[in-house]
Amino acid sequence: MSIFRSELPSLAGFIVFAAFIASGDILKPEVIGVGPSLALLAVIFLTVMWCAFSVVRHAECLATILGEPFGTLILTLAVVGIEVALIVAIMVSGEAAPTMARDTMFSVIMIVLNGLIGLCLLAGGLRHKNQTYNLQGANAFLAVLVPLAVFALVLPRMTHSAPGGELSPLQASFEVVMSVLLYGVFLAMQTVTHSDIFRQPDAGDDGGEHHGAVVRSIPFHVAGLFGALVPIILLSKKLALYVESGTSGIGAPLALSGFIVAALVLMPEGMSGLRAALENKLQRAVNICLGAAVSTIGLTVPAVLVVSWVTGHRIELGLDYPEIVLLALTLVVSLITFGTRTTNYLQGAVHLTLFAAYVMMIFDLS
Repeated sequence: MSIFRSELPSLAGFIVFAAFIASGDILKPEVIGVGPSLALLAVIFLTVMWCAFSVVRHAECLATILGEPFGTLILTLAVVGIEVALIVAIMVSGEAAPTMARDTMFSVIMIVLNGLIGLCLLAGGLRHKNQTYNLQGANAFLAVLVPLAVFALVLPRMTHSAPGGELSPLQASFEVVMSVLLYGVFLAMQTVTHSDIFRQPDAGDDGGEHHGAVVRSIPFHVAGLFGALVPIILLSKKLALYVESGTSGIGAPLALSGFIVAALVLMPEGMSGLRAALENKLQRAVNICLGAAVSTIGLTVPAVLVVSWVTGHRIELGLDYPEIVLLALTLVVSLITFGTRTTNYLQGAVHLTLFAAYVMMIFDLS
């Protein structure tokens, strides 16, 4: 019975998907109107989020068994899978805007580097004053993140080989190959040659905490993880349909759609990072947050570009100039924050201020 309760999110996800399939065209947004569409959006959003929490739970149990950094890596890759599924679903649904993938990836970076990092540093700093982490590990994340972010989100706006913020075929090919290779080198360092620099320096982050979840076998948790991922992927296209309809129906800016998708993907992972910071395990929080940002650029961008080639959908990755300024400021502040071996709540407040500026710009630049 306990296993049934623990896997209830996956069952609920399959049931909701089956209900939409059985309803056919009856529940389409253009048929039922704005109000009911927003209600169905809430149902899909909550179902997907519930399944995402189940993914995180199974990943954390695997982290308990495998230890760091492998546990966090599994969590990161699972979340990337969710993110790619949602972005691709939005890209191929209806009249998807060419900037939708860009807005989602930019939202992920802003939410992670400013929102989640800010919350972790603020909450952890208020509870524990100064917190320590492995400086080399954080620097490794940032050393990969900075060039990947500039190549993917800034360079396309500065060059003239393709219109607007699009990538030329040569740029796109370079972006795919460079991102995959650089991320592959980073993974080799994180999991094989330098895994020690991604562990808590005081050995407090041993992966032994699983917060009430029953840890079973590796095959069980792998099956449970994929069992929760499948309904998310199945519901992703429905979510994309109702997100587009809902935001346009209430006159919200297009970038808000990307923010909603990013927030949905990152909420379970973010709560895991915040909990680690509150327990004075800042290294795990750093691994989760910075790992999410690196994997978003290193894996999601190539996946989106490949899908655009296959489907023929036009895609713009280059940010507008105000967003480039905010991205540059975020990267500089992040380098300063993780430039010493200890953090405090002031740094968290600074990152949260940048996050508030990002949210303000979503509506101001619309």
